[in-house]
Amino acid sequence: MPVFVLYLMKSKEFKLDWQELLGFVGGALTTAAFVPQAWRLFKLRSAREISLAFTALLLLGIACWLSYGIFLGLTPLIVWNSITLAFTLVMLYAKLKYGK
Repeated sequence: MPVFVLYLMKSKEFKLDWQELLGFVGGALTTAAFVPQAWRLFKLRSAREISLAFTALLLLGIACWLSYGIFLGLTPLIVWNSITLAFTLVMLYAKLKYGK
């Protein structure tokens, strides 16, 4: 987990209400959706079917959501978008390496 996430979790009282739990569950589910795709890209060593434009726009969008979460101190957005950003960077790497 990124250091700034741990800092945010320690710096304020961490209470989990149903809205925050919903954010954590939703983030976990959407982030988990990247795991099979990233696994497949490296297993098959093929990324021809993944669009470079899609990957780049997704990366920018996730970076914006992460920034938004950081500015507002929204822990679920920070945690899951950090992880999703890492998965998307892996997908971009796979696209650049195996996308030919």
